[in-house]
Amino acid sequence: MRTETADIVFLDPPFNLGKPYGRRAARADRLAQDEYFAYMTQVLSQATRVLKHGGALYLYHIPRWAIRFASTLAPQLSLRHWIAISMKNGFPRRNYLYPAHYCLLYFTKGEPKIFSRPKIAPSRCRHCRAYVKDYGGYERFVRNGINLSDIWDDISPVRHSKYKHRKSNELPILVLRRVVSISGKRGGLLVDPFAGAGTSLVAAQESKMRYVGGDSVPGYCRLMIRRLDAPTKRNVKGRG
Repeated sequence: MRTETADIVFLDPPFNLGKPYGRRAARADRLAQDEYFAYMTQVLSQATRVLKHGGALYLYHIPRWAIRFASTLAPQLSLRHWIAISMKNGFPRRNYLYPAHYCLLYFTKGEPKIFSRPKIAPSRCRHCRAYVKDYGGYERFVRNGINLSDIWDDISPVRHSKYKHRKSNELPILVLRRVVSISGKRGGLLVDPFAGAGTSLVAAQESKMRYVGGDSVPGYCRLMIRRLDAPTKRNVKGRG
């Protein structure tokens, strides 16, 4: 890709945890740590190169790697936020605290040319529909939504087959819709080299953005094409 062409670069690479992707064996996602870091350093270098001045780079990863990659990006880009995305299906790990979030790093190349702060509906009890939080005398200010923070605790994993497009490792579309809402613009370009099920491209398509996506698994590329060429109720209204 040409230098400085992307308005958004979204990266959701394999986490090097030994997971199978498509027909790839799990060992392909279990590199030596130095080898994985060197690989990701090349990815981040290219992602920074294709990003426009004022554009946004988002990196979705687990915290122990995100903190290293943040240091790699810091000399070229400006850190805007470390967004914590609640992880509902975490499992206890020996000698560690319970892992409860994924990290979404949000960097820009200089000052952002596009920034919109979305509003979200205040949380309500699913039984009585009362607000979960007591807003006191400020209730009238939240009726039309509250400003999105850097902790996203309303994200649900893609569990139900009704919303799934592949067996596992699929991001909820709400994450990508927020990314596009914050940093996207009509006619802008989103780039995702680890597009997987193509959810980021669907979010871009919904917002009239252009997109470039790819994946090392040919079956996932065919899946992306099917989703983008034949938008359905599942694409537009589904959660994943």
